[in-house]
Amino acid sequence: MGDDSDGTSGREDNGTARGVKPAVAIRNAREQLSALLGREPESVSALARTDQGWTADVEVLELERIPDSTSVLATYTVQLDADGDLIGYERRRRYSRGQVDRR
Repeated sequence: MGDDSDGTSGREDNGTARGVKPAVAIRNAREQLSALLGREPESVSALARTDQGWTADVEVLELERIPDSTSVLATYTVQLDADGDLIGYERRRRYSRGQVDRR
């Protein structure tokens, strides 16, 4: 079972499609969200395989300020199908870059 040049990993032993690899899913989430928002994502903070494909949390700079610690970022949850194509996204939260989560 070898890798295809398009980033797919072929089929599992039971014959079902496995879809794209995690690194390809991350790249696709960043690129496709950037194309929709017109902003460059800063990072991917979470990635999970789902029954439909992948879900990724992508951090995007929404408002650049000086000093940089006051810039506003947003976390978008992106859903990808098994082929790595974006099928949905939602902005989950906005926060200042210098803000620390307290969990």
